[in-house]
Amino acid sequence: MRVEVDQPRCVASGQCVLLAPEVFDQDDDGIVELLEADPEPRHHDDVRESAAVCPAAAIRLTER
Repeated sequence: MRVEVDQPRCVASGQCVLLAPEVFDQDDDGIVELLEADPEPRHHDDVRESAAVCPAAAIRLTER
């Protein structure tokens, strides 16, 4: 899995950080920061859920 984030699109809801804190963080303004573009398989389900619930659709996944 490959993860990409569109920071300008982010609305700082923080759902991604709550669901997958090993992969996502937030800056001081609450905007998503990607910690791991190629997360370990054990995090894939959480990352998929993060992308699904992101209100701004700012998380893109590429399955390998």
